Amino acid sequence: MAETFTFTLKTVHMDAPLIIQRLGIEEGGPVQRFIDSEVLRKCQPYVPMDTGMLIRSGILHTKIGSGEVKYRTPYARRWYYIPASFQGGSGKGTEALGRGNYWFERMKNKGGREAILRGAQKLSGAKLT
Repeated sequence: MAETFTFTLKTVHMDAPLIIQRLGIEEGGPVQRFIDSEVLRKCQPYVPMDTGMLIRSGILHTKIGSGEVKYRTPYARRWYYIPASFQGGSGKGTEALGRGNYWFERMKNKGGREAILRGAQKLSGAKLT
């Protein structure tokens, strides 16, 4: 014989836009601005550098809070996707430690992803698992 199971379901009204705003996770909100700024900051040691224009282009062409970090120079795509031997800025021809292609992916893999997520979580006050 099958056991009977009863339960009561209560409706809870949630104001999603208000919750999103209180957490600061709305489009262009403080959490997205934090993430965009941190991506630029944490990528900087990995971006190839000669004159520093590639790094500056990320700062100049990224609208903080948009969710898109943009490096716009005539050579940005090439340096991102094509491996090359990047020189240090000292003028001594030394290899630039950490600088090279796929800088965003390498930044994330070297702890940047977790650090940015922890900061976003702390800023929003949300508990993520």
